[in-house]
Amino acid sequence: MGQAPSCQNPILDVSPPEPLKRGGCGGGGRRLRGRDAKEKDDEGDELDLTERLPDECLGYVFGRLGVGDRNCCSLVCKRWNLVESRSRQRLSLCARSDLSPILPSLLLRRFHSVSVLSLRCPRKHLPSIDDSALLSIARSLPLLRKLKLKGCNALTDDGLLSFSVNLLNSSPSSPPLAKLSLASCGFGARGIASIVSNCGLLRDLSLKRLRKLDAQNVPIEIIHSKSNHHQRKHHDHGGSGISKLERVCLKDMHNPKILIPLLRSSNKLKTLVVCRSTSVGWDTTLGCLPPSLLELQLDGVLVGDAGLSAVSSACPDLDVLYLGRVSHCTDAGLSTLASSCRKLRKLHVEALSRFSGGLTIGDAGVLSVAARCPLLQELVLMGIPVTVRSLSLLASCCPSLERVALCDSDSVGDHELELIATKFAALRKLCIKNCPVSDYGMDAISVGCPNLVKLKIKRCREVTLASVCRMRLQRKSLVVSVDAAPLLSDGDDDDDDDALPAITAVGVAAAVAGSMGNGSNRRQHSHGWMGTTNVATDVVCGSRGASLLRAKLSSALQLRKPS
Repeated sequence: MGQAPSCQNPILDVSPPEPLKRGGCGGGGRRLRGRDAKEKDDEGDELDLTERLPDECLGYVFGRLGVGDRNCCSLVCKRWNLVESRSRQRLSLCARSDLSPILPSLLLRRFHSVSVLSLRCPRKHLPSIDDSALLSIARSLPLLRKLKLKGCNALTDDGLLSFSVNLLNSSPSSPPLAKLSLASCGFGARGIASIVSNCGLLRDLSLKRLRKLDAQNVPIEIIHSKSNHHQRKHHDHGGSGISKLERVCLKDMHNPKILIPLLRSSNKLKTLVVCRSTSVGWDTTLGCLPPSLLELQLDGVLVGDAGLSAVSSACPDLDVLYLGRVSHCTDAGLSTLASSCRKLRKLHVEALSRFSGGLTIGDAGVLSVAARCPLLQELVLMGIPVTVRSLSLLASCCPSLERVALCDSDSVGDHELELIATKFAALRKLCIKNCPVSDYGMDAISVGCPNLVKLKIKRCREVTLASVCRMRLQRKSLVVSVDAAPLLSDGDDDDDDDALPAITAVGVAAAVAGSMGNGSNRRQHSHGWMGTTNVATDVVCGSRGASLLRAKLSSALQLRKPS
């Protein structure tokens, strides 16, 4: 069990057992080894080939297994249980009951090398672990680098303080905590501040749905820990722990003003992610960001032009900007940001008007970005009414633009695709989703964009399978991803029910024999259009399109059954 792959690995130097040596080499040797092992078994001498494997080799094999197989292997014998526990680096526990009585013994006796630990409580009022269990984690796992706590309502600020102090007093050779994720827990600002202050190498902090923290209305003040020998060596502003914080993720946090001290003292912060927060005050909070920030992601946040203006003043080196369903952001705010953040490389904008009809960013904002951000490499616009004017300016002012996605826009049609094919010479990846484009635009793309390597077309009903096949013949190295929904009909027949009898199990393999007229299939194999055999290899169907095709095939087969 597992001995053959281990012996074939050139990195592992494992001497074969004696029966293997007598077998010689070649095919006859393999038959002789099998007979020798069988004879020994018949004589009553049990031969376990895994006994000769060193613990390091056995641990390497366990590391290549999945979670279920690994758990089963730990039950084979005491040696395998010990080796598996020593080689396990990741541990995820879902509390169905109180884990506090068994957690210390579980960690102390078995898992000493765990560096990634996840504790989750699926029930809201179930006490999964308490402060004493959290303290035992700090004492039992000296190699802990990543910790995730979700739904641990029994933990308090004092428990987090004791946990961080024990991590602080651990062996200097042990790697400190580098990533911490806290979700739906019951502690407040004092516990989080103690973790950040005492963990000198904490770089990634995620705070999600901390209702008590929002309700307390207490700012997260970072305090210098005098007992921390690392902080005595590095007297940075805000403490050495917070100065090395590089990423902060905030989800469902509805009191932004309590986060101002945390963000202001993070003078090495590079990435900030804020999701699902409709509370006022983010415009002021974003003005407290450090100038080291390179990436900002705002999704479902109540931010206006004042917030974008504050970001432009505080973070002139901003590199990546995601604006997803942000309210009260207009072309003026995006233009102000583009005037200061001229190093912008990636811009993702998703309009909110499709959901609530509020203010949104339009074509004028795209024009400002195109004129003032010459280093732009990636542009994703969802629900933005982009026009030929802004696309022409992007082509002339952004020569490094390699990735473009235009989604949910009625203004993007065949003329816009023709312009992209003509002027976007550096484009490598293009995505068009839910736009009124047709085969004419697809044919223009097939003869333009010389560096294009991937094209994705989603929910464009006027694009037929015939244009996809023609593009595949002209651009054999181009990977085309098309969902199945628009390919069930070529647009000439709007009644899908009439096409159902023509779709059979054999018709799916027959592919595009009639795609130029009234084709209704999405794949082509060996009997395809114009004799080609590899047209379908680069057409990838999305899950939604595949489900739709499966439903239509089932209906067609039911109609074809004799009554």
